[in-house]
Amino acid sequence: MYYVYPPGYYYSPYYYHAAWPVRQYPAVDPELFQQSANETKKLMNDANVILDKLGDSKEFNAQLMEAAQVSDEEEVNRLIHSLDIATEVDASFNPDNLRLEFRSQAPDTGLQCCRLLIALRWG
Repeated sequence: MYYVYPPGYYYSPYYYHAAWPVRQYPAVDPELFQQSANETKKLMNDANVILDKLGDSKEFNAQLMEAAQVSDEEEVNRLIHSLDIATEVDASFNPDNLRLEFRSQAPDTGLQCCRLLIALRWG
């Protein structure tokens, strides 16, 4: 049994290989990546300060949870920022958890380079 392909349907196996363009990649510049890593270390240090306080102080936790229970965002933010932290932190909460989002910018470019999100469940 023979199969006959209509004209135009047979291609040499080398046809596509020769037609593929060679991809050119730009040179890598690890500067921003390195800055992001260093800034993230700072975010993690500040997160560690907050987590140490939350892990050690039932009184602080009670104040934070009571403020969150009555939806007092100002008090929750005041309590979080009362700790000795240097980075920007956005705190959001609901009846089940507390979310802390730490953000930082690269010092040379001013671009937001890194973000650290921590979610803690309390209910």
